[in-house]
Amino acid sequence: MGMLKLDGVTHWSIPVNDLAESEKFYGEILGLESKGRLGNSNMSCFAVGGHSILLCQRKEPVVRTPQQDNRLHHAFDVGPQMFERACKLFNEKGIRIAEAIVYRERGHFTGRELYFLDPSGNMLELRDPTWKPGMPTPTYEEIVKS
Repeated sequence: MGMLKLDGVTHWSIPVNDLAESEKFYGEILGLESKGRLGNSNMSCFAVGGHSILLCQRKEPVVRTPQQDNRLHHAFDVGPQMFERACKLFNEKGIRIAEAIVYRERGHFTGRELYFLDPSGNMLELRDPTWKPGMPTPTYEEIVKS
């Protein structure tokens, strides 16, 4: 055990280039619960699954790529129907897909994964942990067309 024992997570922070655009994306597209802006700061709080996420306006807009950040990303769990709904919605809204659907059979986080980018270029992941080896493995395009 480490020298300290932490009790929990207060929040995670995601840097964004345009706070208003990001609030719309995280609230309206991803469906996170808006808790509002933090006072007069350039931060906005959202909640999902018992966690708080702060969107923090960058002082200088930056365009990042997943390769620059060694695939740094934030992942969210969804059920199988929501996973497929997300594929269709992302296609309809023109949300950038970072890579094809990954079907992960082994490791810490098994299931099917969809990697996409928020308006600031931050990579995010939707994970359907119900997918198991032997189940169908449709491509993103096949899901979108179904």
